[in-house]
Amino acid sequence: MAAADPTVYPVEDDVGEGSLQRFISELLRALIERWLDSRSKSRRKPVFVGADQFFYWEQYNPIEGIAPDVYVLPGVDRSTRVGAWKVWETGLVPSFAFEIVSRDIDKDYINSPAKYARLGVEELVVFDPDYQESRSRVRWQIFRRTKRGLLRVESTDADRIRSRVLGCHLRVVGEGGEMRVRVAYGANGETLLPTDAEALEQAEAERQRAEDERQRAEDERQRAEAERQRAEGERQRLAEALEAERRAREALEAELARLQGLQPESPRRPRPRKAKR
Repeated sequence: MAAADPTVYPVEDDVGEGSLQRFISELLRALIERWLDSRSKSRRKPVFVGADQFFYWEQYNPIEGIAPDVYVLPGVDRSTRVGAWKVWETGLVPSFAFEIVSRDIDKDYINSPAKYARLGVEELVVFDPDYQESRSRVRWQIFRRTKRGLLRVESTDADRIRSRVLGCHLRVVGEGGEMRVRVAYGANGETLLPTDAEALEQAEAERQRAEDERQRAEDERQRAEAERQRAEGERQRLAEALEAERRAREALEAELARLQGLQPESPRRPRPRKAKR
């Protein structure tokens, strides 16, 4: 029986995070989960989309750990309850990790990518919401695993990038404290995946449009029925008028015939005789 591991692997750190970082990661985690659900309906494969849990990949060395702001673990049921992931026990490594640059620039630009490389993630996206504060900073960085390890394959200040692992775009919307990272799809990420609130609003709008259409159809049916009944009433009135006219004509003809039958025959006048010569 193996001896118990006495090492303490923290499930939380003492470094706080800003509200913007929290709001961005909370929204993005839910959107990535919805996006992956929509893509896996036919395959029914479980996927765990987590946020801010530690991964440790070297037993007895808690220094070798990192907590992605958002991450994806394919094949893991989302009901799984965990404090920290220990790779030597689970064999699980994120296929995708999302890191938001905090006040510790060196950590997120230098140390974090190196740790994700040692962890073994397939794709890492680093997002810097304050990239404009320095020329040496960039809004987006994408790292992907290659034969030479985890290498940066793209860096851009554009408003969106495409994640190969997720199969969608990640797109910045809003400014300042309202800045968020959204999941977008389409050839160029032109369509935003709706949030829960937006989906409910869209569903309600669709329901209302369907109800309005049903009501319009019902109103049209009632108008058509009223017109049919009006036309039927008119036809009935015309038929009754024609029938009354026919009966009146027959009655008149019968009266004329009766009167003609009562009239005496006129006497025949004698022919005048010719005078004799």
